[in-house]
Amino acid sequence: MTPTLLVLAAGMGSRYGGLKQLDPMGPHGETVMDYAIFDALRAGFGKVVFVIRRDFEEDFKQQVLSRYAGRIDATYCFQDMDTLPGGFTRPAERTKPWGTTHAILAARDVITTPFAAINADDFYGQHSYQVLHDFLADPARQQQPTHYAMVGFTLRTTLSPHGTVARGVCVTDAQGHLASIRELTKVLPVGDHVENQDGTVPPEVLTGLEPVSMNMWGFTPALFPQIETAFEAFLARDGQDLKSECYIPATVDVLIDAGQCVVDVLPTTSRWFGVTYREDKPGVVAAMADLAASGAYPAPLFG
Repeated sequence: MTPTLLVLAAGMGSRYGGLKQLDPMGPHGETVMDYAIFDALRAGFGKVVFVIRRDFEEDFKQQVLSRYAGRIDATYCFQDMDTLPGGFTRPAERTKPWGTTHAILAARDVITTPFAAINADDFYGQHSYQVLHDFLADPARQQQPTHYAMVGFTLRTTLSPHGTVARGVCVTDAQGHLASIRELTKVLPVGDHVENQDGTVPPEVLTGLEPVSMNMWGFTPALFPQIETAFEAFLARDGQDLKSECYIPATVDVLIDAGQCVVDVLPTTSRWFGVTYREDKPGVVAAMADLAASGAYPAPLFG
């Protein structure tokens, strides 16, 4: 089965201030999502599914989906704030999306093959897509439906100089499997080390060499009932908190602890780029220009 690419594009971009998914980053106005689709196509992915907000639909069809017509089978689904498991009802004051676990769950009716799940506003690089595609397309892996994968990046190379970021810090076992993952919510570089300044006194100190999840995952449809159960438990516990989010790294950690899945951590030679704050954009634009100038990507991307 040809793998599917699932692009999580429903985030509000609150720290960035706007729909950064549509912000031009490449030398010819390309978005970060354009690079994701290009890399996925040349790695061998056969379909792309976008998770979006309902109020984004018309802009999405006109400004995003039309770009890929005739290039790849593309469709979309909605991360609906009121489509929740277990009969849970959204608090009336809740305006924030429920997080990446809910976003992935939103695609359960449109994905039938092994799939990669990525953030719409992160640049992961060609090699990352290739190693994840090869994992998902391996017939032996397809006989193990709860054997998943995560592309691992080095913490220090994923930080922003303009403020704190959230990162899933990973521990692996001797076989290279993910043993645990912790979502640290306020991570930033401090001198020769990295700190998580989430209010703990003193702050948690890290080396910066830790492997981290940047939400580039490889799953099969066996994941959907697993995360529905986990998301239902999250809502029962934290659903009344108006700002709570159910992050997919934390959900995968629950599945690992319960012995419900095995997750390979796949190393990559690609460099990650991302825009958390508007001040990050010039650096990403420069990096995209350098990649085009080096011949790693054509310019324009879809010429």
